[in-house]
Amino acid sequence: MKAVLLDGTGGADVLRIGEAERPVADPDQVFIKVAATSVNRADINQRQGNYPPPPGESEILGLEVAGTIEALGAEVEGWNVGDRVMSLVGGGGYAEYAVAHAGHLIPVPENMNFEEAGCVCETYITAFLNIITIGGFEDGRTVLLHGGGGGVNTAAIQLCRALTPTAKILVTASPGKRARVEELGADLAIDYTKEDFAEVVRGFTDKKGADLILDHIGGDYLASNMKSLAVGGSLVIIGLMGGTKAELNLAVMMVKRQRIIGSVLRARPVEEKTRITGEFASTVLPLLADRTIVPLIHEVFPLDRVREAHQTMERSAHFGKIVLAIAP
Repeated sequence: MKAVLLDGTGGADVLRIGEAERPVADPDQVFIKVAATSVNRADINQRQGNYPPPPGESEILGLEVAGTIEALGAEVEGWNVGDRVMSLVGGGGYAEYAVAHAGHLIPVPENMNFEEAGCVCETYITAFLNIITIGGFEDGRTVLLHGGGGGVNTAAIQLCRALTPTAKILVTASPGKRARVEELGADLAIDYTKEDFAEVVRGFTDKKGADLILDHIGGDYLASNMKSLAVGGSLVIIGLMGGTKAELNLAVMMVKRQRIIGSVLRARPVEEKTRITGEFASTVLPLLADRTIVPLIHEVFPLDRVREAHQTMERSAHFGKIVLAIAP
């Protein structure tokens, strides 16, 4: 099968199109003809040699797929050959064929195309898991989202606006993306290049702070995040673009009863991801089906332009998801 292969690790130039063996589905998996996948920050990290796949997963990049079922494992029930599905995968999305655990499948709504479906699982499930399930975010509260126009952040804005309509959504963004962030549903977009976001958050909330912060920066933002966090608030860290280490004033955290939570999705056990996928599908799939939430696509690249797709993400030139079209 045709797939994106790696000639070592490094920049986008290590990516090439080549031939790989088709994966073999286990009894509890399905074999999928992939129509679309998407580029995620984890793919960049893996390409650079900083994020190896979990044991047993494909070395091929790609953490989500959308396509049609071509074959069923012997233990799979409730699905049929020809079903249109989208799914999390532990790897292998940048290829013509992939395998996925049956419990991780979500049906693609009739009015959703495969390019849109290829955007859903990694970013929307990540946002839902960390904001709603883990973060316990509720209507009437305030959330601070870092990431401007990135896939997880734009998904988070859409989910918060749909599921917690009276919540206040604050977002840090570059100057060129602030207007689009607010058009998408944020109450306030903060220019992180010129403004102290902790001071802006405290001013907007009458010094109360944000009840929840979703952060992919890590070390460089820890001090400002804690200043931005309300009494009893939670900081959920899902990325480390700004480093792995920082100093923390534990006394202040204790007095303010704040929580710092680390979270990843890819490395979770199969059964746990099955539960997470089910919760997401029961809550969010109806909103995707009736187009209350429409996956936000920046650009669709054919597979042979995968280097350009990666470079677009690395420049932060995108707003929404970067899609790779595998097959018509």
